[in-house]
Amino acid sequence: MAFNSIEFLLFLPIVFILYWFVARQRRMQNVLLLVASYVFYGWWDWRFLVLIVFTSLCSYGSGLLMQHLDGNRKAQRAVSAANIVVNLAVLGFFKYYNFFVENLNALFSSLLGYQLDWVILNIILPVGISFYTFQALSYSIDVYQHKIKPTRDLVEFCAYISFFPQLVAGPIERATNLLPQFQRARKFDYCAAVDGMRQMLWGFLKKVVVADNCAMIVNGNWHHYQTLPTVSLLLLGVMFTIQIYCDFSGYSDIAIGCARLFGFNLMQNFNFPYFSRSIPEFWRRWHISLMTWFRDYIYFPLGGSRCGKWKIIRNVFIVWCISGLWHGANWTFVCWGLYHASLLAVYNLLGVNTKYKQVVAYGRFLPSLRETLQLVLTFFLAVIGWIIFRAESMTQAIDYLSSMVTNGFFDRSALFGLNYLAMALALFAVEWLQRDKQHALQLPANVVFRYRAARWAVYIFIIFICLSFTGQNQTFIYFQF
Repeated sequence: MAFNSIEFLLFLPIVFILYWFVARQRRMQNVLLLVASYVFYGWWDWRFLVLIVFTSLCSYGSGLLMQHLDGNRKAQRAVSAANIVVNLAVLGFFKYYNFFVENLNALFSSLLGYQLDWVILNIILPVGISFYTFQALSYSIDVYQHKIKPTRDLVEFCAYISFFPQLVAGPIERATNLLPQFQRARKFDYCAAVDGMRQMLWGFLKKVVVADNCAMIVNGNWHHYQTLPTVSLLLLGVMFTIQIYCDFSGYSDIAIGCARLFGFNLMQNFNFPYFSRSIPEFWRRWHISLMTWFRDYIYFPLGGSRCGKWKIIRNVFIVWCISGLWHGANWTFVCWGLYHASLLAVYNLLGVNTKYKQVVAYGRFLPSLRETLQLVLTFFLAVIGWIIFRAESMTQAIDYLSSMVTNGFFDRSALFGLNYLAMALALFAVEWLQRDKQHALQLPANVVFRYRAARWAVYIFIIFICLSFTGQNQTFIYFQF
């Protein structure tokens, strides 16, 4: 069940009413959320439920077993490692089996003239498997590291793994943050619920108005990129850059806002990343839950930044190779990861890796000339990366980037989708004004927005825009990851 579907718009109020008016006790609320989450997830394909239940049981059981083996660190390490291997094996089979088999088949075919087509399977990638697998792995690791005590309540643990607002595309929550929220009583907070609905509304605007309309332009022009001039190719890259941000951050806004309706606080997943002055700052603001997951569970154990500069760069490349593979079974994702690892290595060598932790132009309406140039450069580098990410093969990615240099610069067909680009710029203008807030509709209690009529005028206008300019109904991009 997708957020941008009629089914979800019927599903959400039903669950909300049952949650607050029928299942008033914490235990019953957890049961309701678990059932609702399984209905939500099984709406795509009920067979996917088998995998999420298996993942949940393995991680739940490993936590209890580690608690039983308290004091025997070697045995606990073995249990945690076994759970990690099992979960990664399931993820690897469904996500990467055909990728490795197809590459092996190509190798055998070129070297020996022998085809391995018989080992290729028709495997359906379960929606959101990368997200809930990483969430389950973090629980097992945190229990082993004594950051959290294992829970004995199977219902609350399964609800933590399958919590429907963030189940399919994150944020990837930690047990240390989300699980305790299932363990304590929750009371309806009107202000939090209203703010959650505002954030959901902004997320829907980003998704159905900007992302889906940009998707129509990108999908309609991508496959004949060879005929487009440089300006069009750059514009197409910019349109996809806008699409993937509005699509993914729009999902996160809806998820976080939806969770607040039920009394849960999820971590911020996007912090206006296109207002970054460097690539390191960009990745501190984009998909924060995944980036911090890699930082805490891979980068830090490798030594993090507590070692020599060249080992730091090595660690960065390892993390970004894994990050590329996490995004999908295609060499384009691996090369996208290596591209950003290379950029991060350069910034690290220049000593600007940890700069710019405060919001750009803090306390000022406009950035300085230096900041403006930094913003433009960072955005351009991100566009190049997203072109590699969007390409269907490395051959296409290289050809696309080379066409940006070799094709004619401009012709009459160079400009397209400018109306949608204008809508995106208007959205970014609002986000610029709100860049120090949690989300763009966190309206200031100033002389204008202290009046309810002014706030409702904004909400009604956004709803009108969503109904008037809805693009073709596109699935969320990160569903495939």
